[in-house]
Amino acid sequence: MGKLLLRWILMAVSILAASYVSKALNLGFEARGETVADWMKLLLGVAVLAFLNATLGRIIKFLTLPITCLTLGLFALVVNAAIFYAAAKLNLGFRITEQSEFRGFMAAFVASILVSFINGVLGVFLPDDRDD
Repeated sequence: MGKLLLRWILMAVSILAASYVSKALNLGFEARGETVADWMKLLLGVAVLAFLNATLGRIIKFLTLPITCLTLGLFALVVNAAIFYAAAKLNLGFRITEQSEFRGFMAAFVASILVSFINGVLGVFLPDDRDD
């Protein structure tokens, strides 16, 4: 249970860090973490994102498996961005601020890559599952 909570907080930190990088790159993605209420909302948003990835994301990735194979796995990034965009539209701790749908999707695409990268880098510091 402790590792789940730790990974949950790690994902929230990753989204917050990706928000800071997005602001520096002038992308339309933002997350707030100044107050305890902001953190609670962000943690709720991370839970919704994880739920969407585990359910809808798996179904979409299975249905788009042929095109994912044709593009050597790059289409999976588009599916991840679509799930991230859907979760961000709920405005639970993080959101896409772009008004245009295309620019909003591009912001979600870059933000999902940033979150995955930052989460992977920070995940190195987590203990292995073998340490149980």
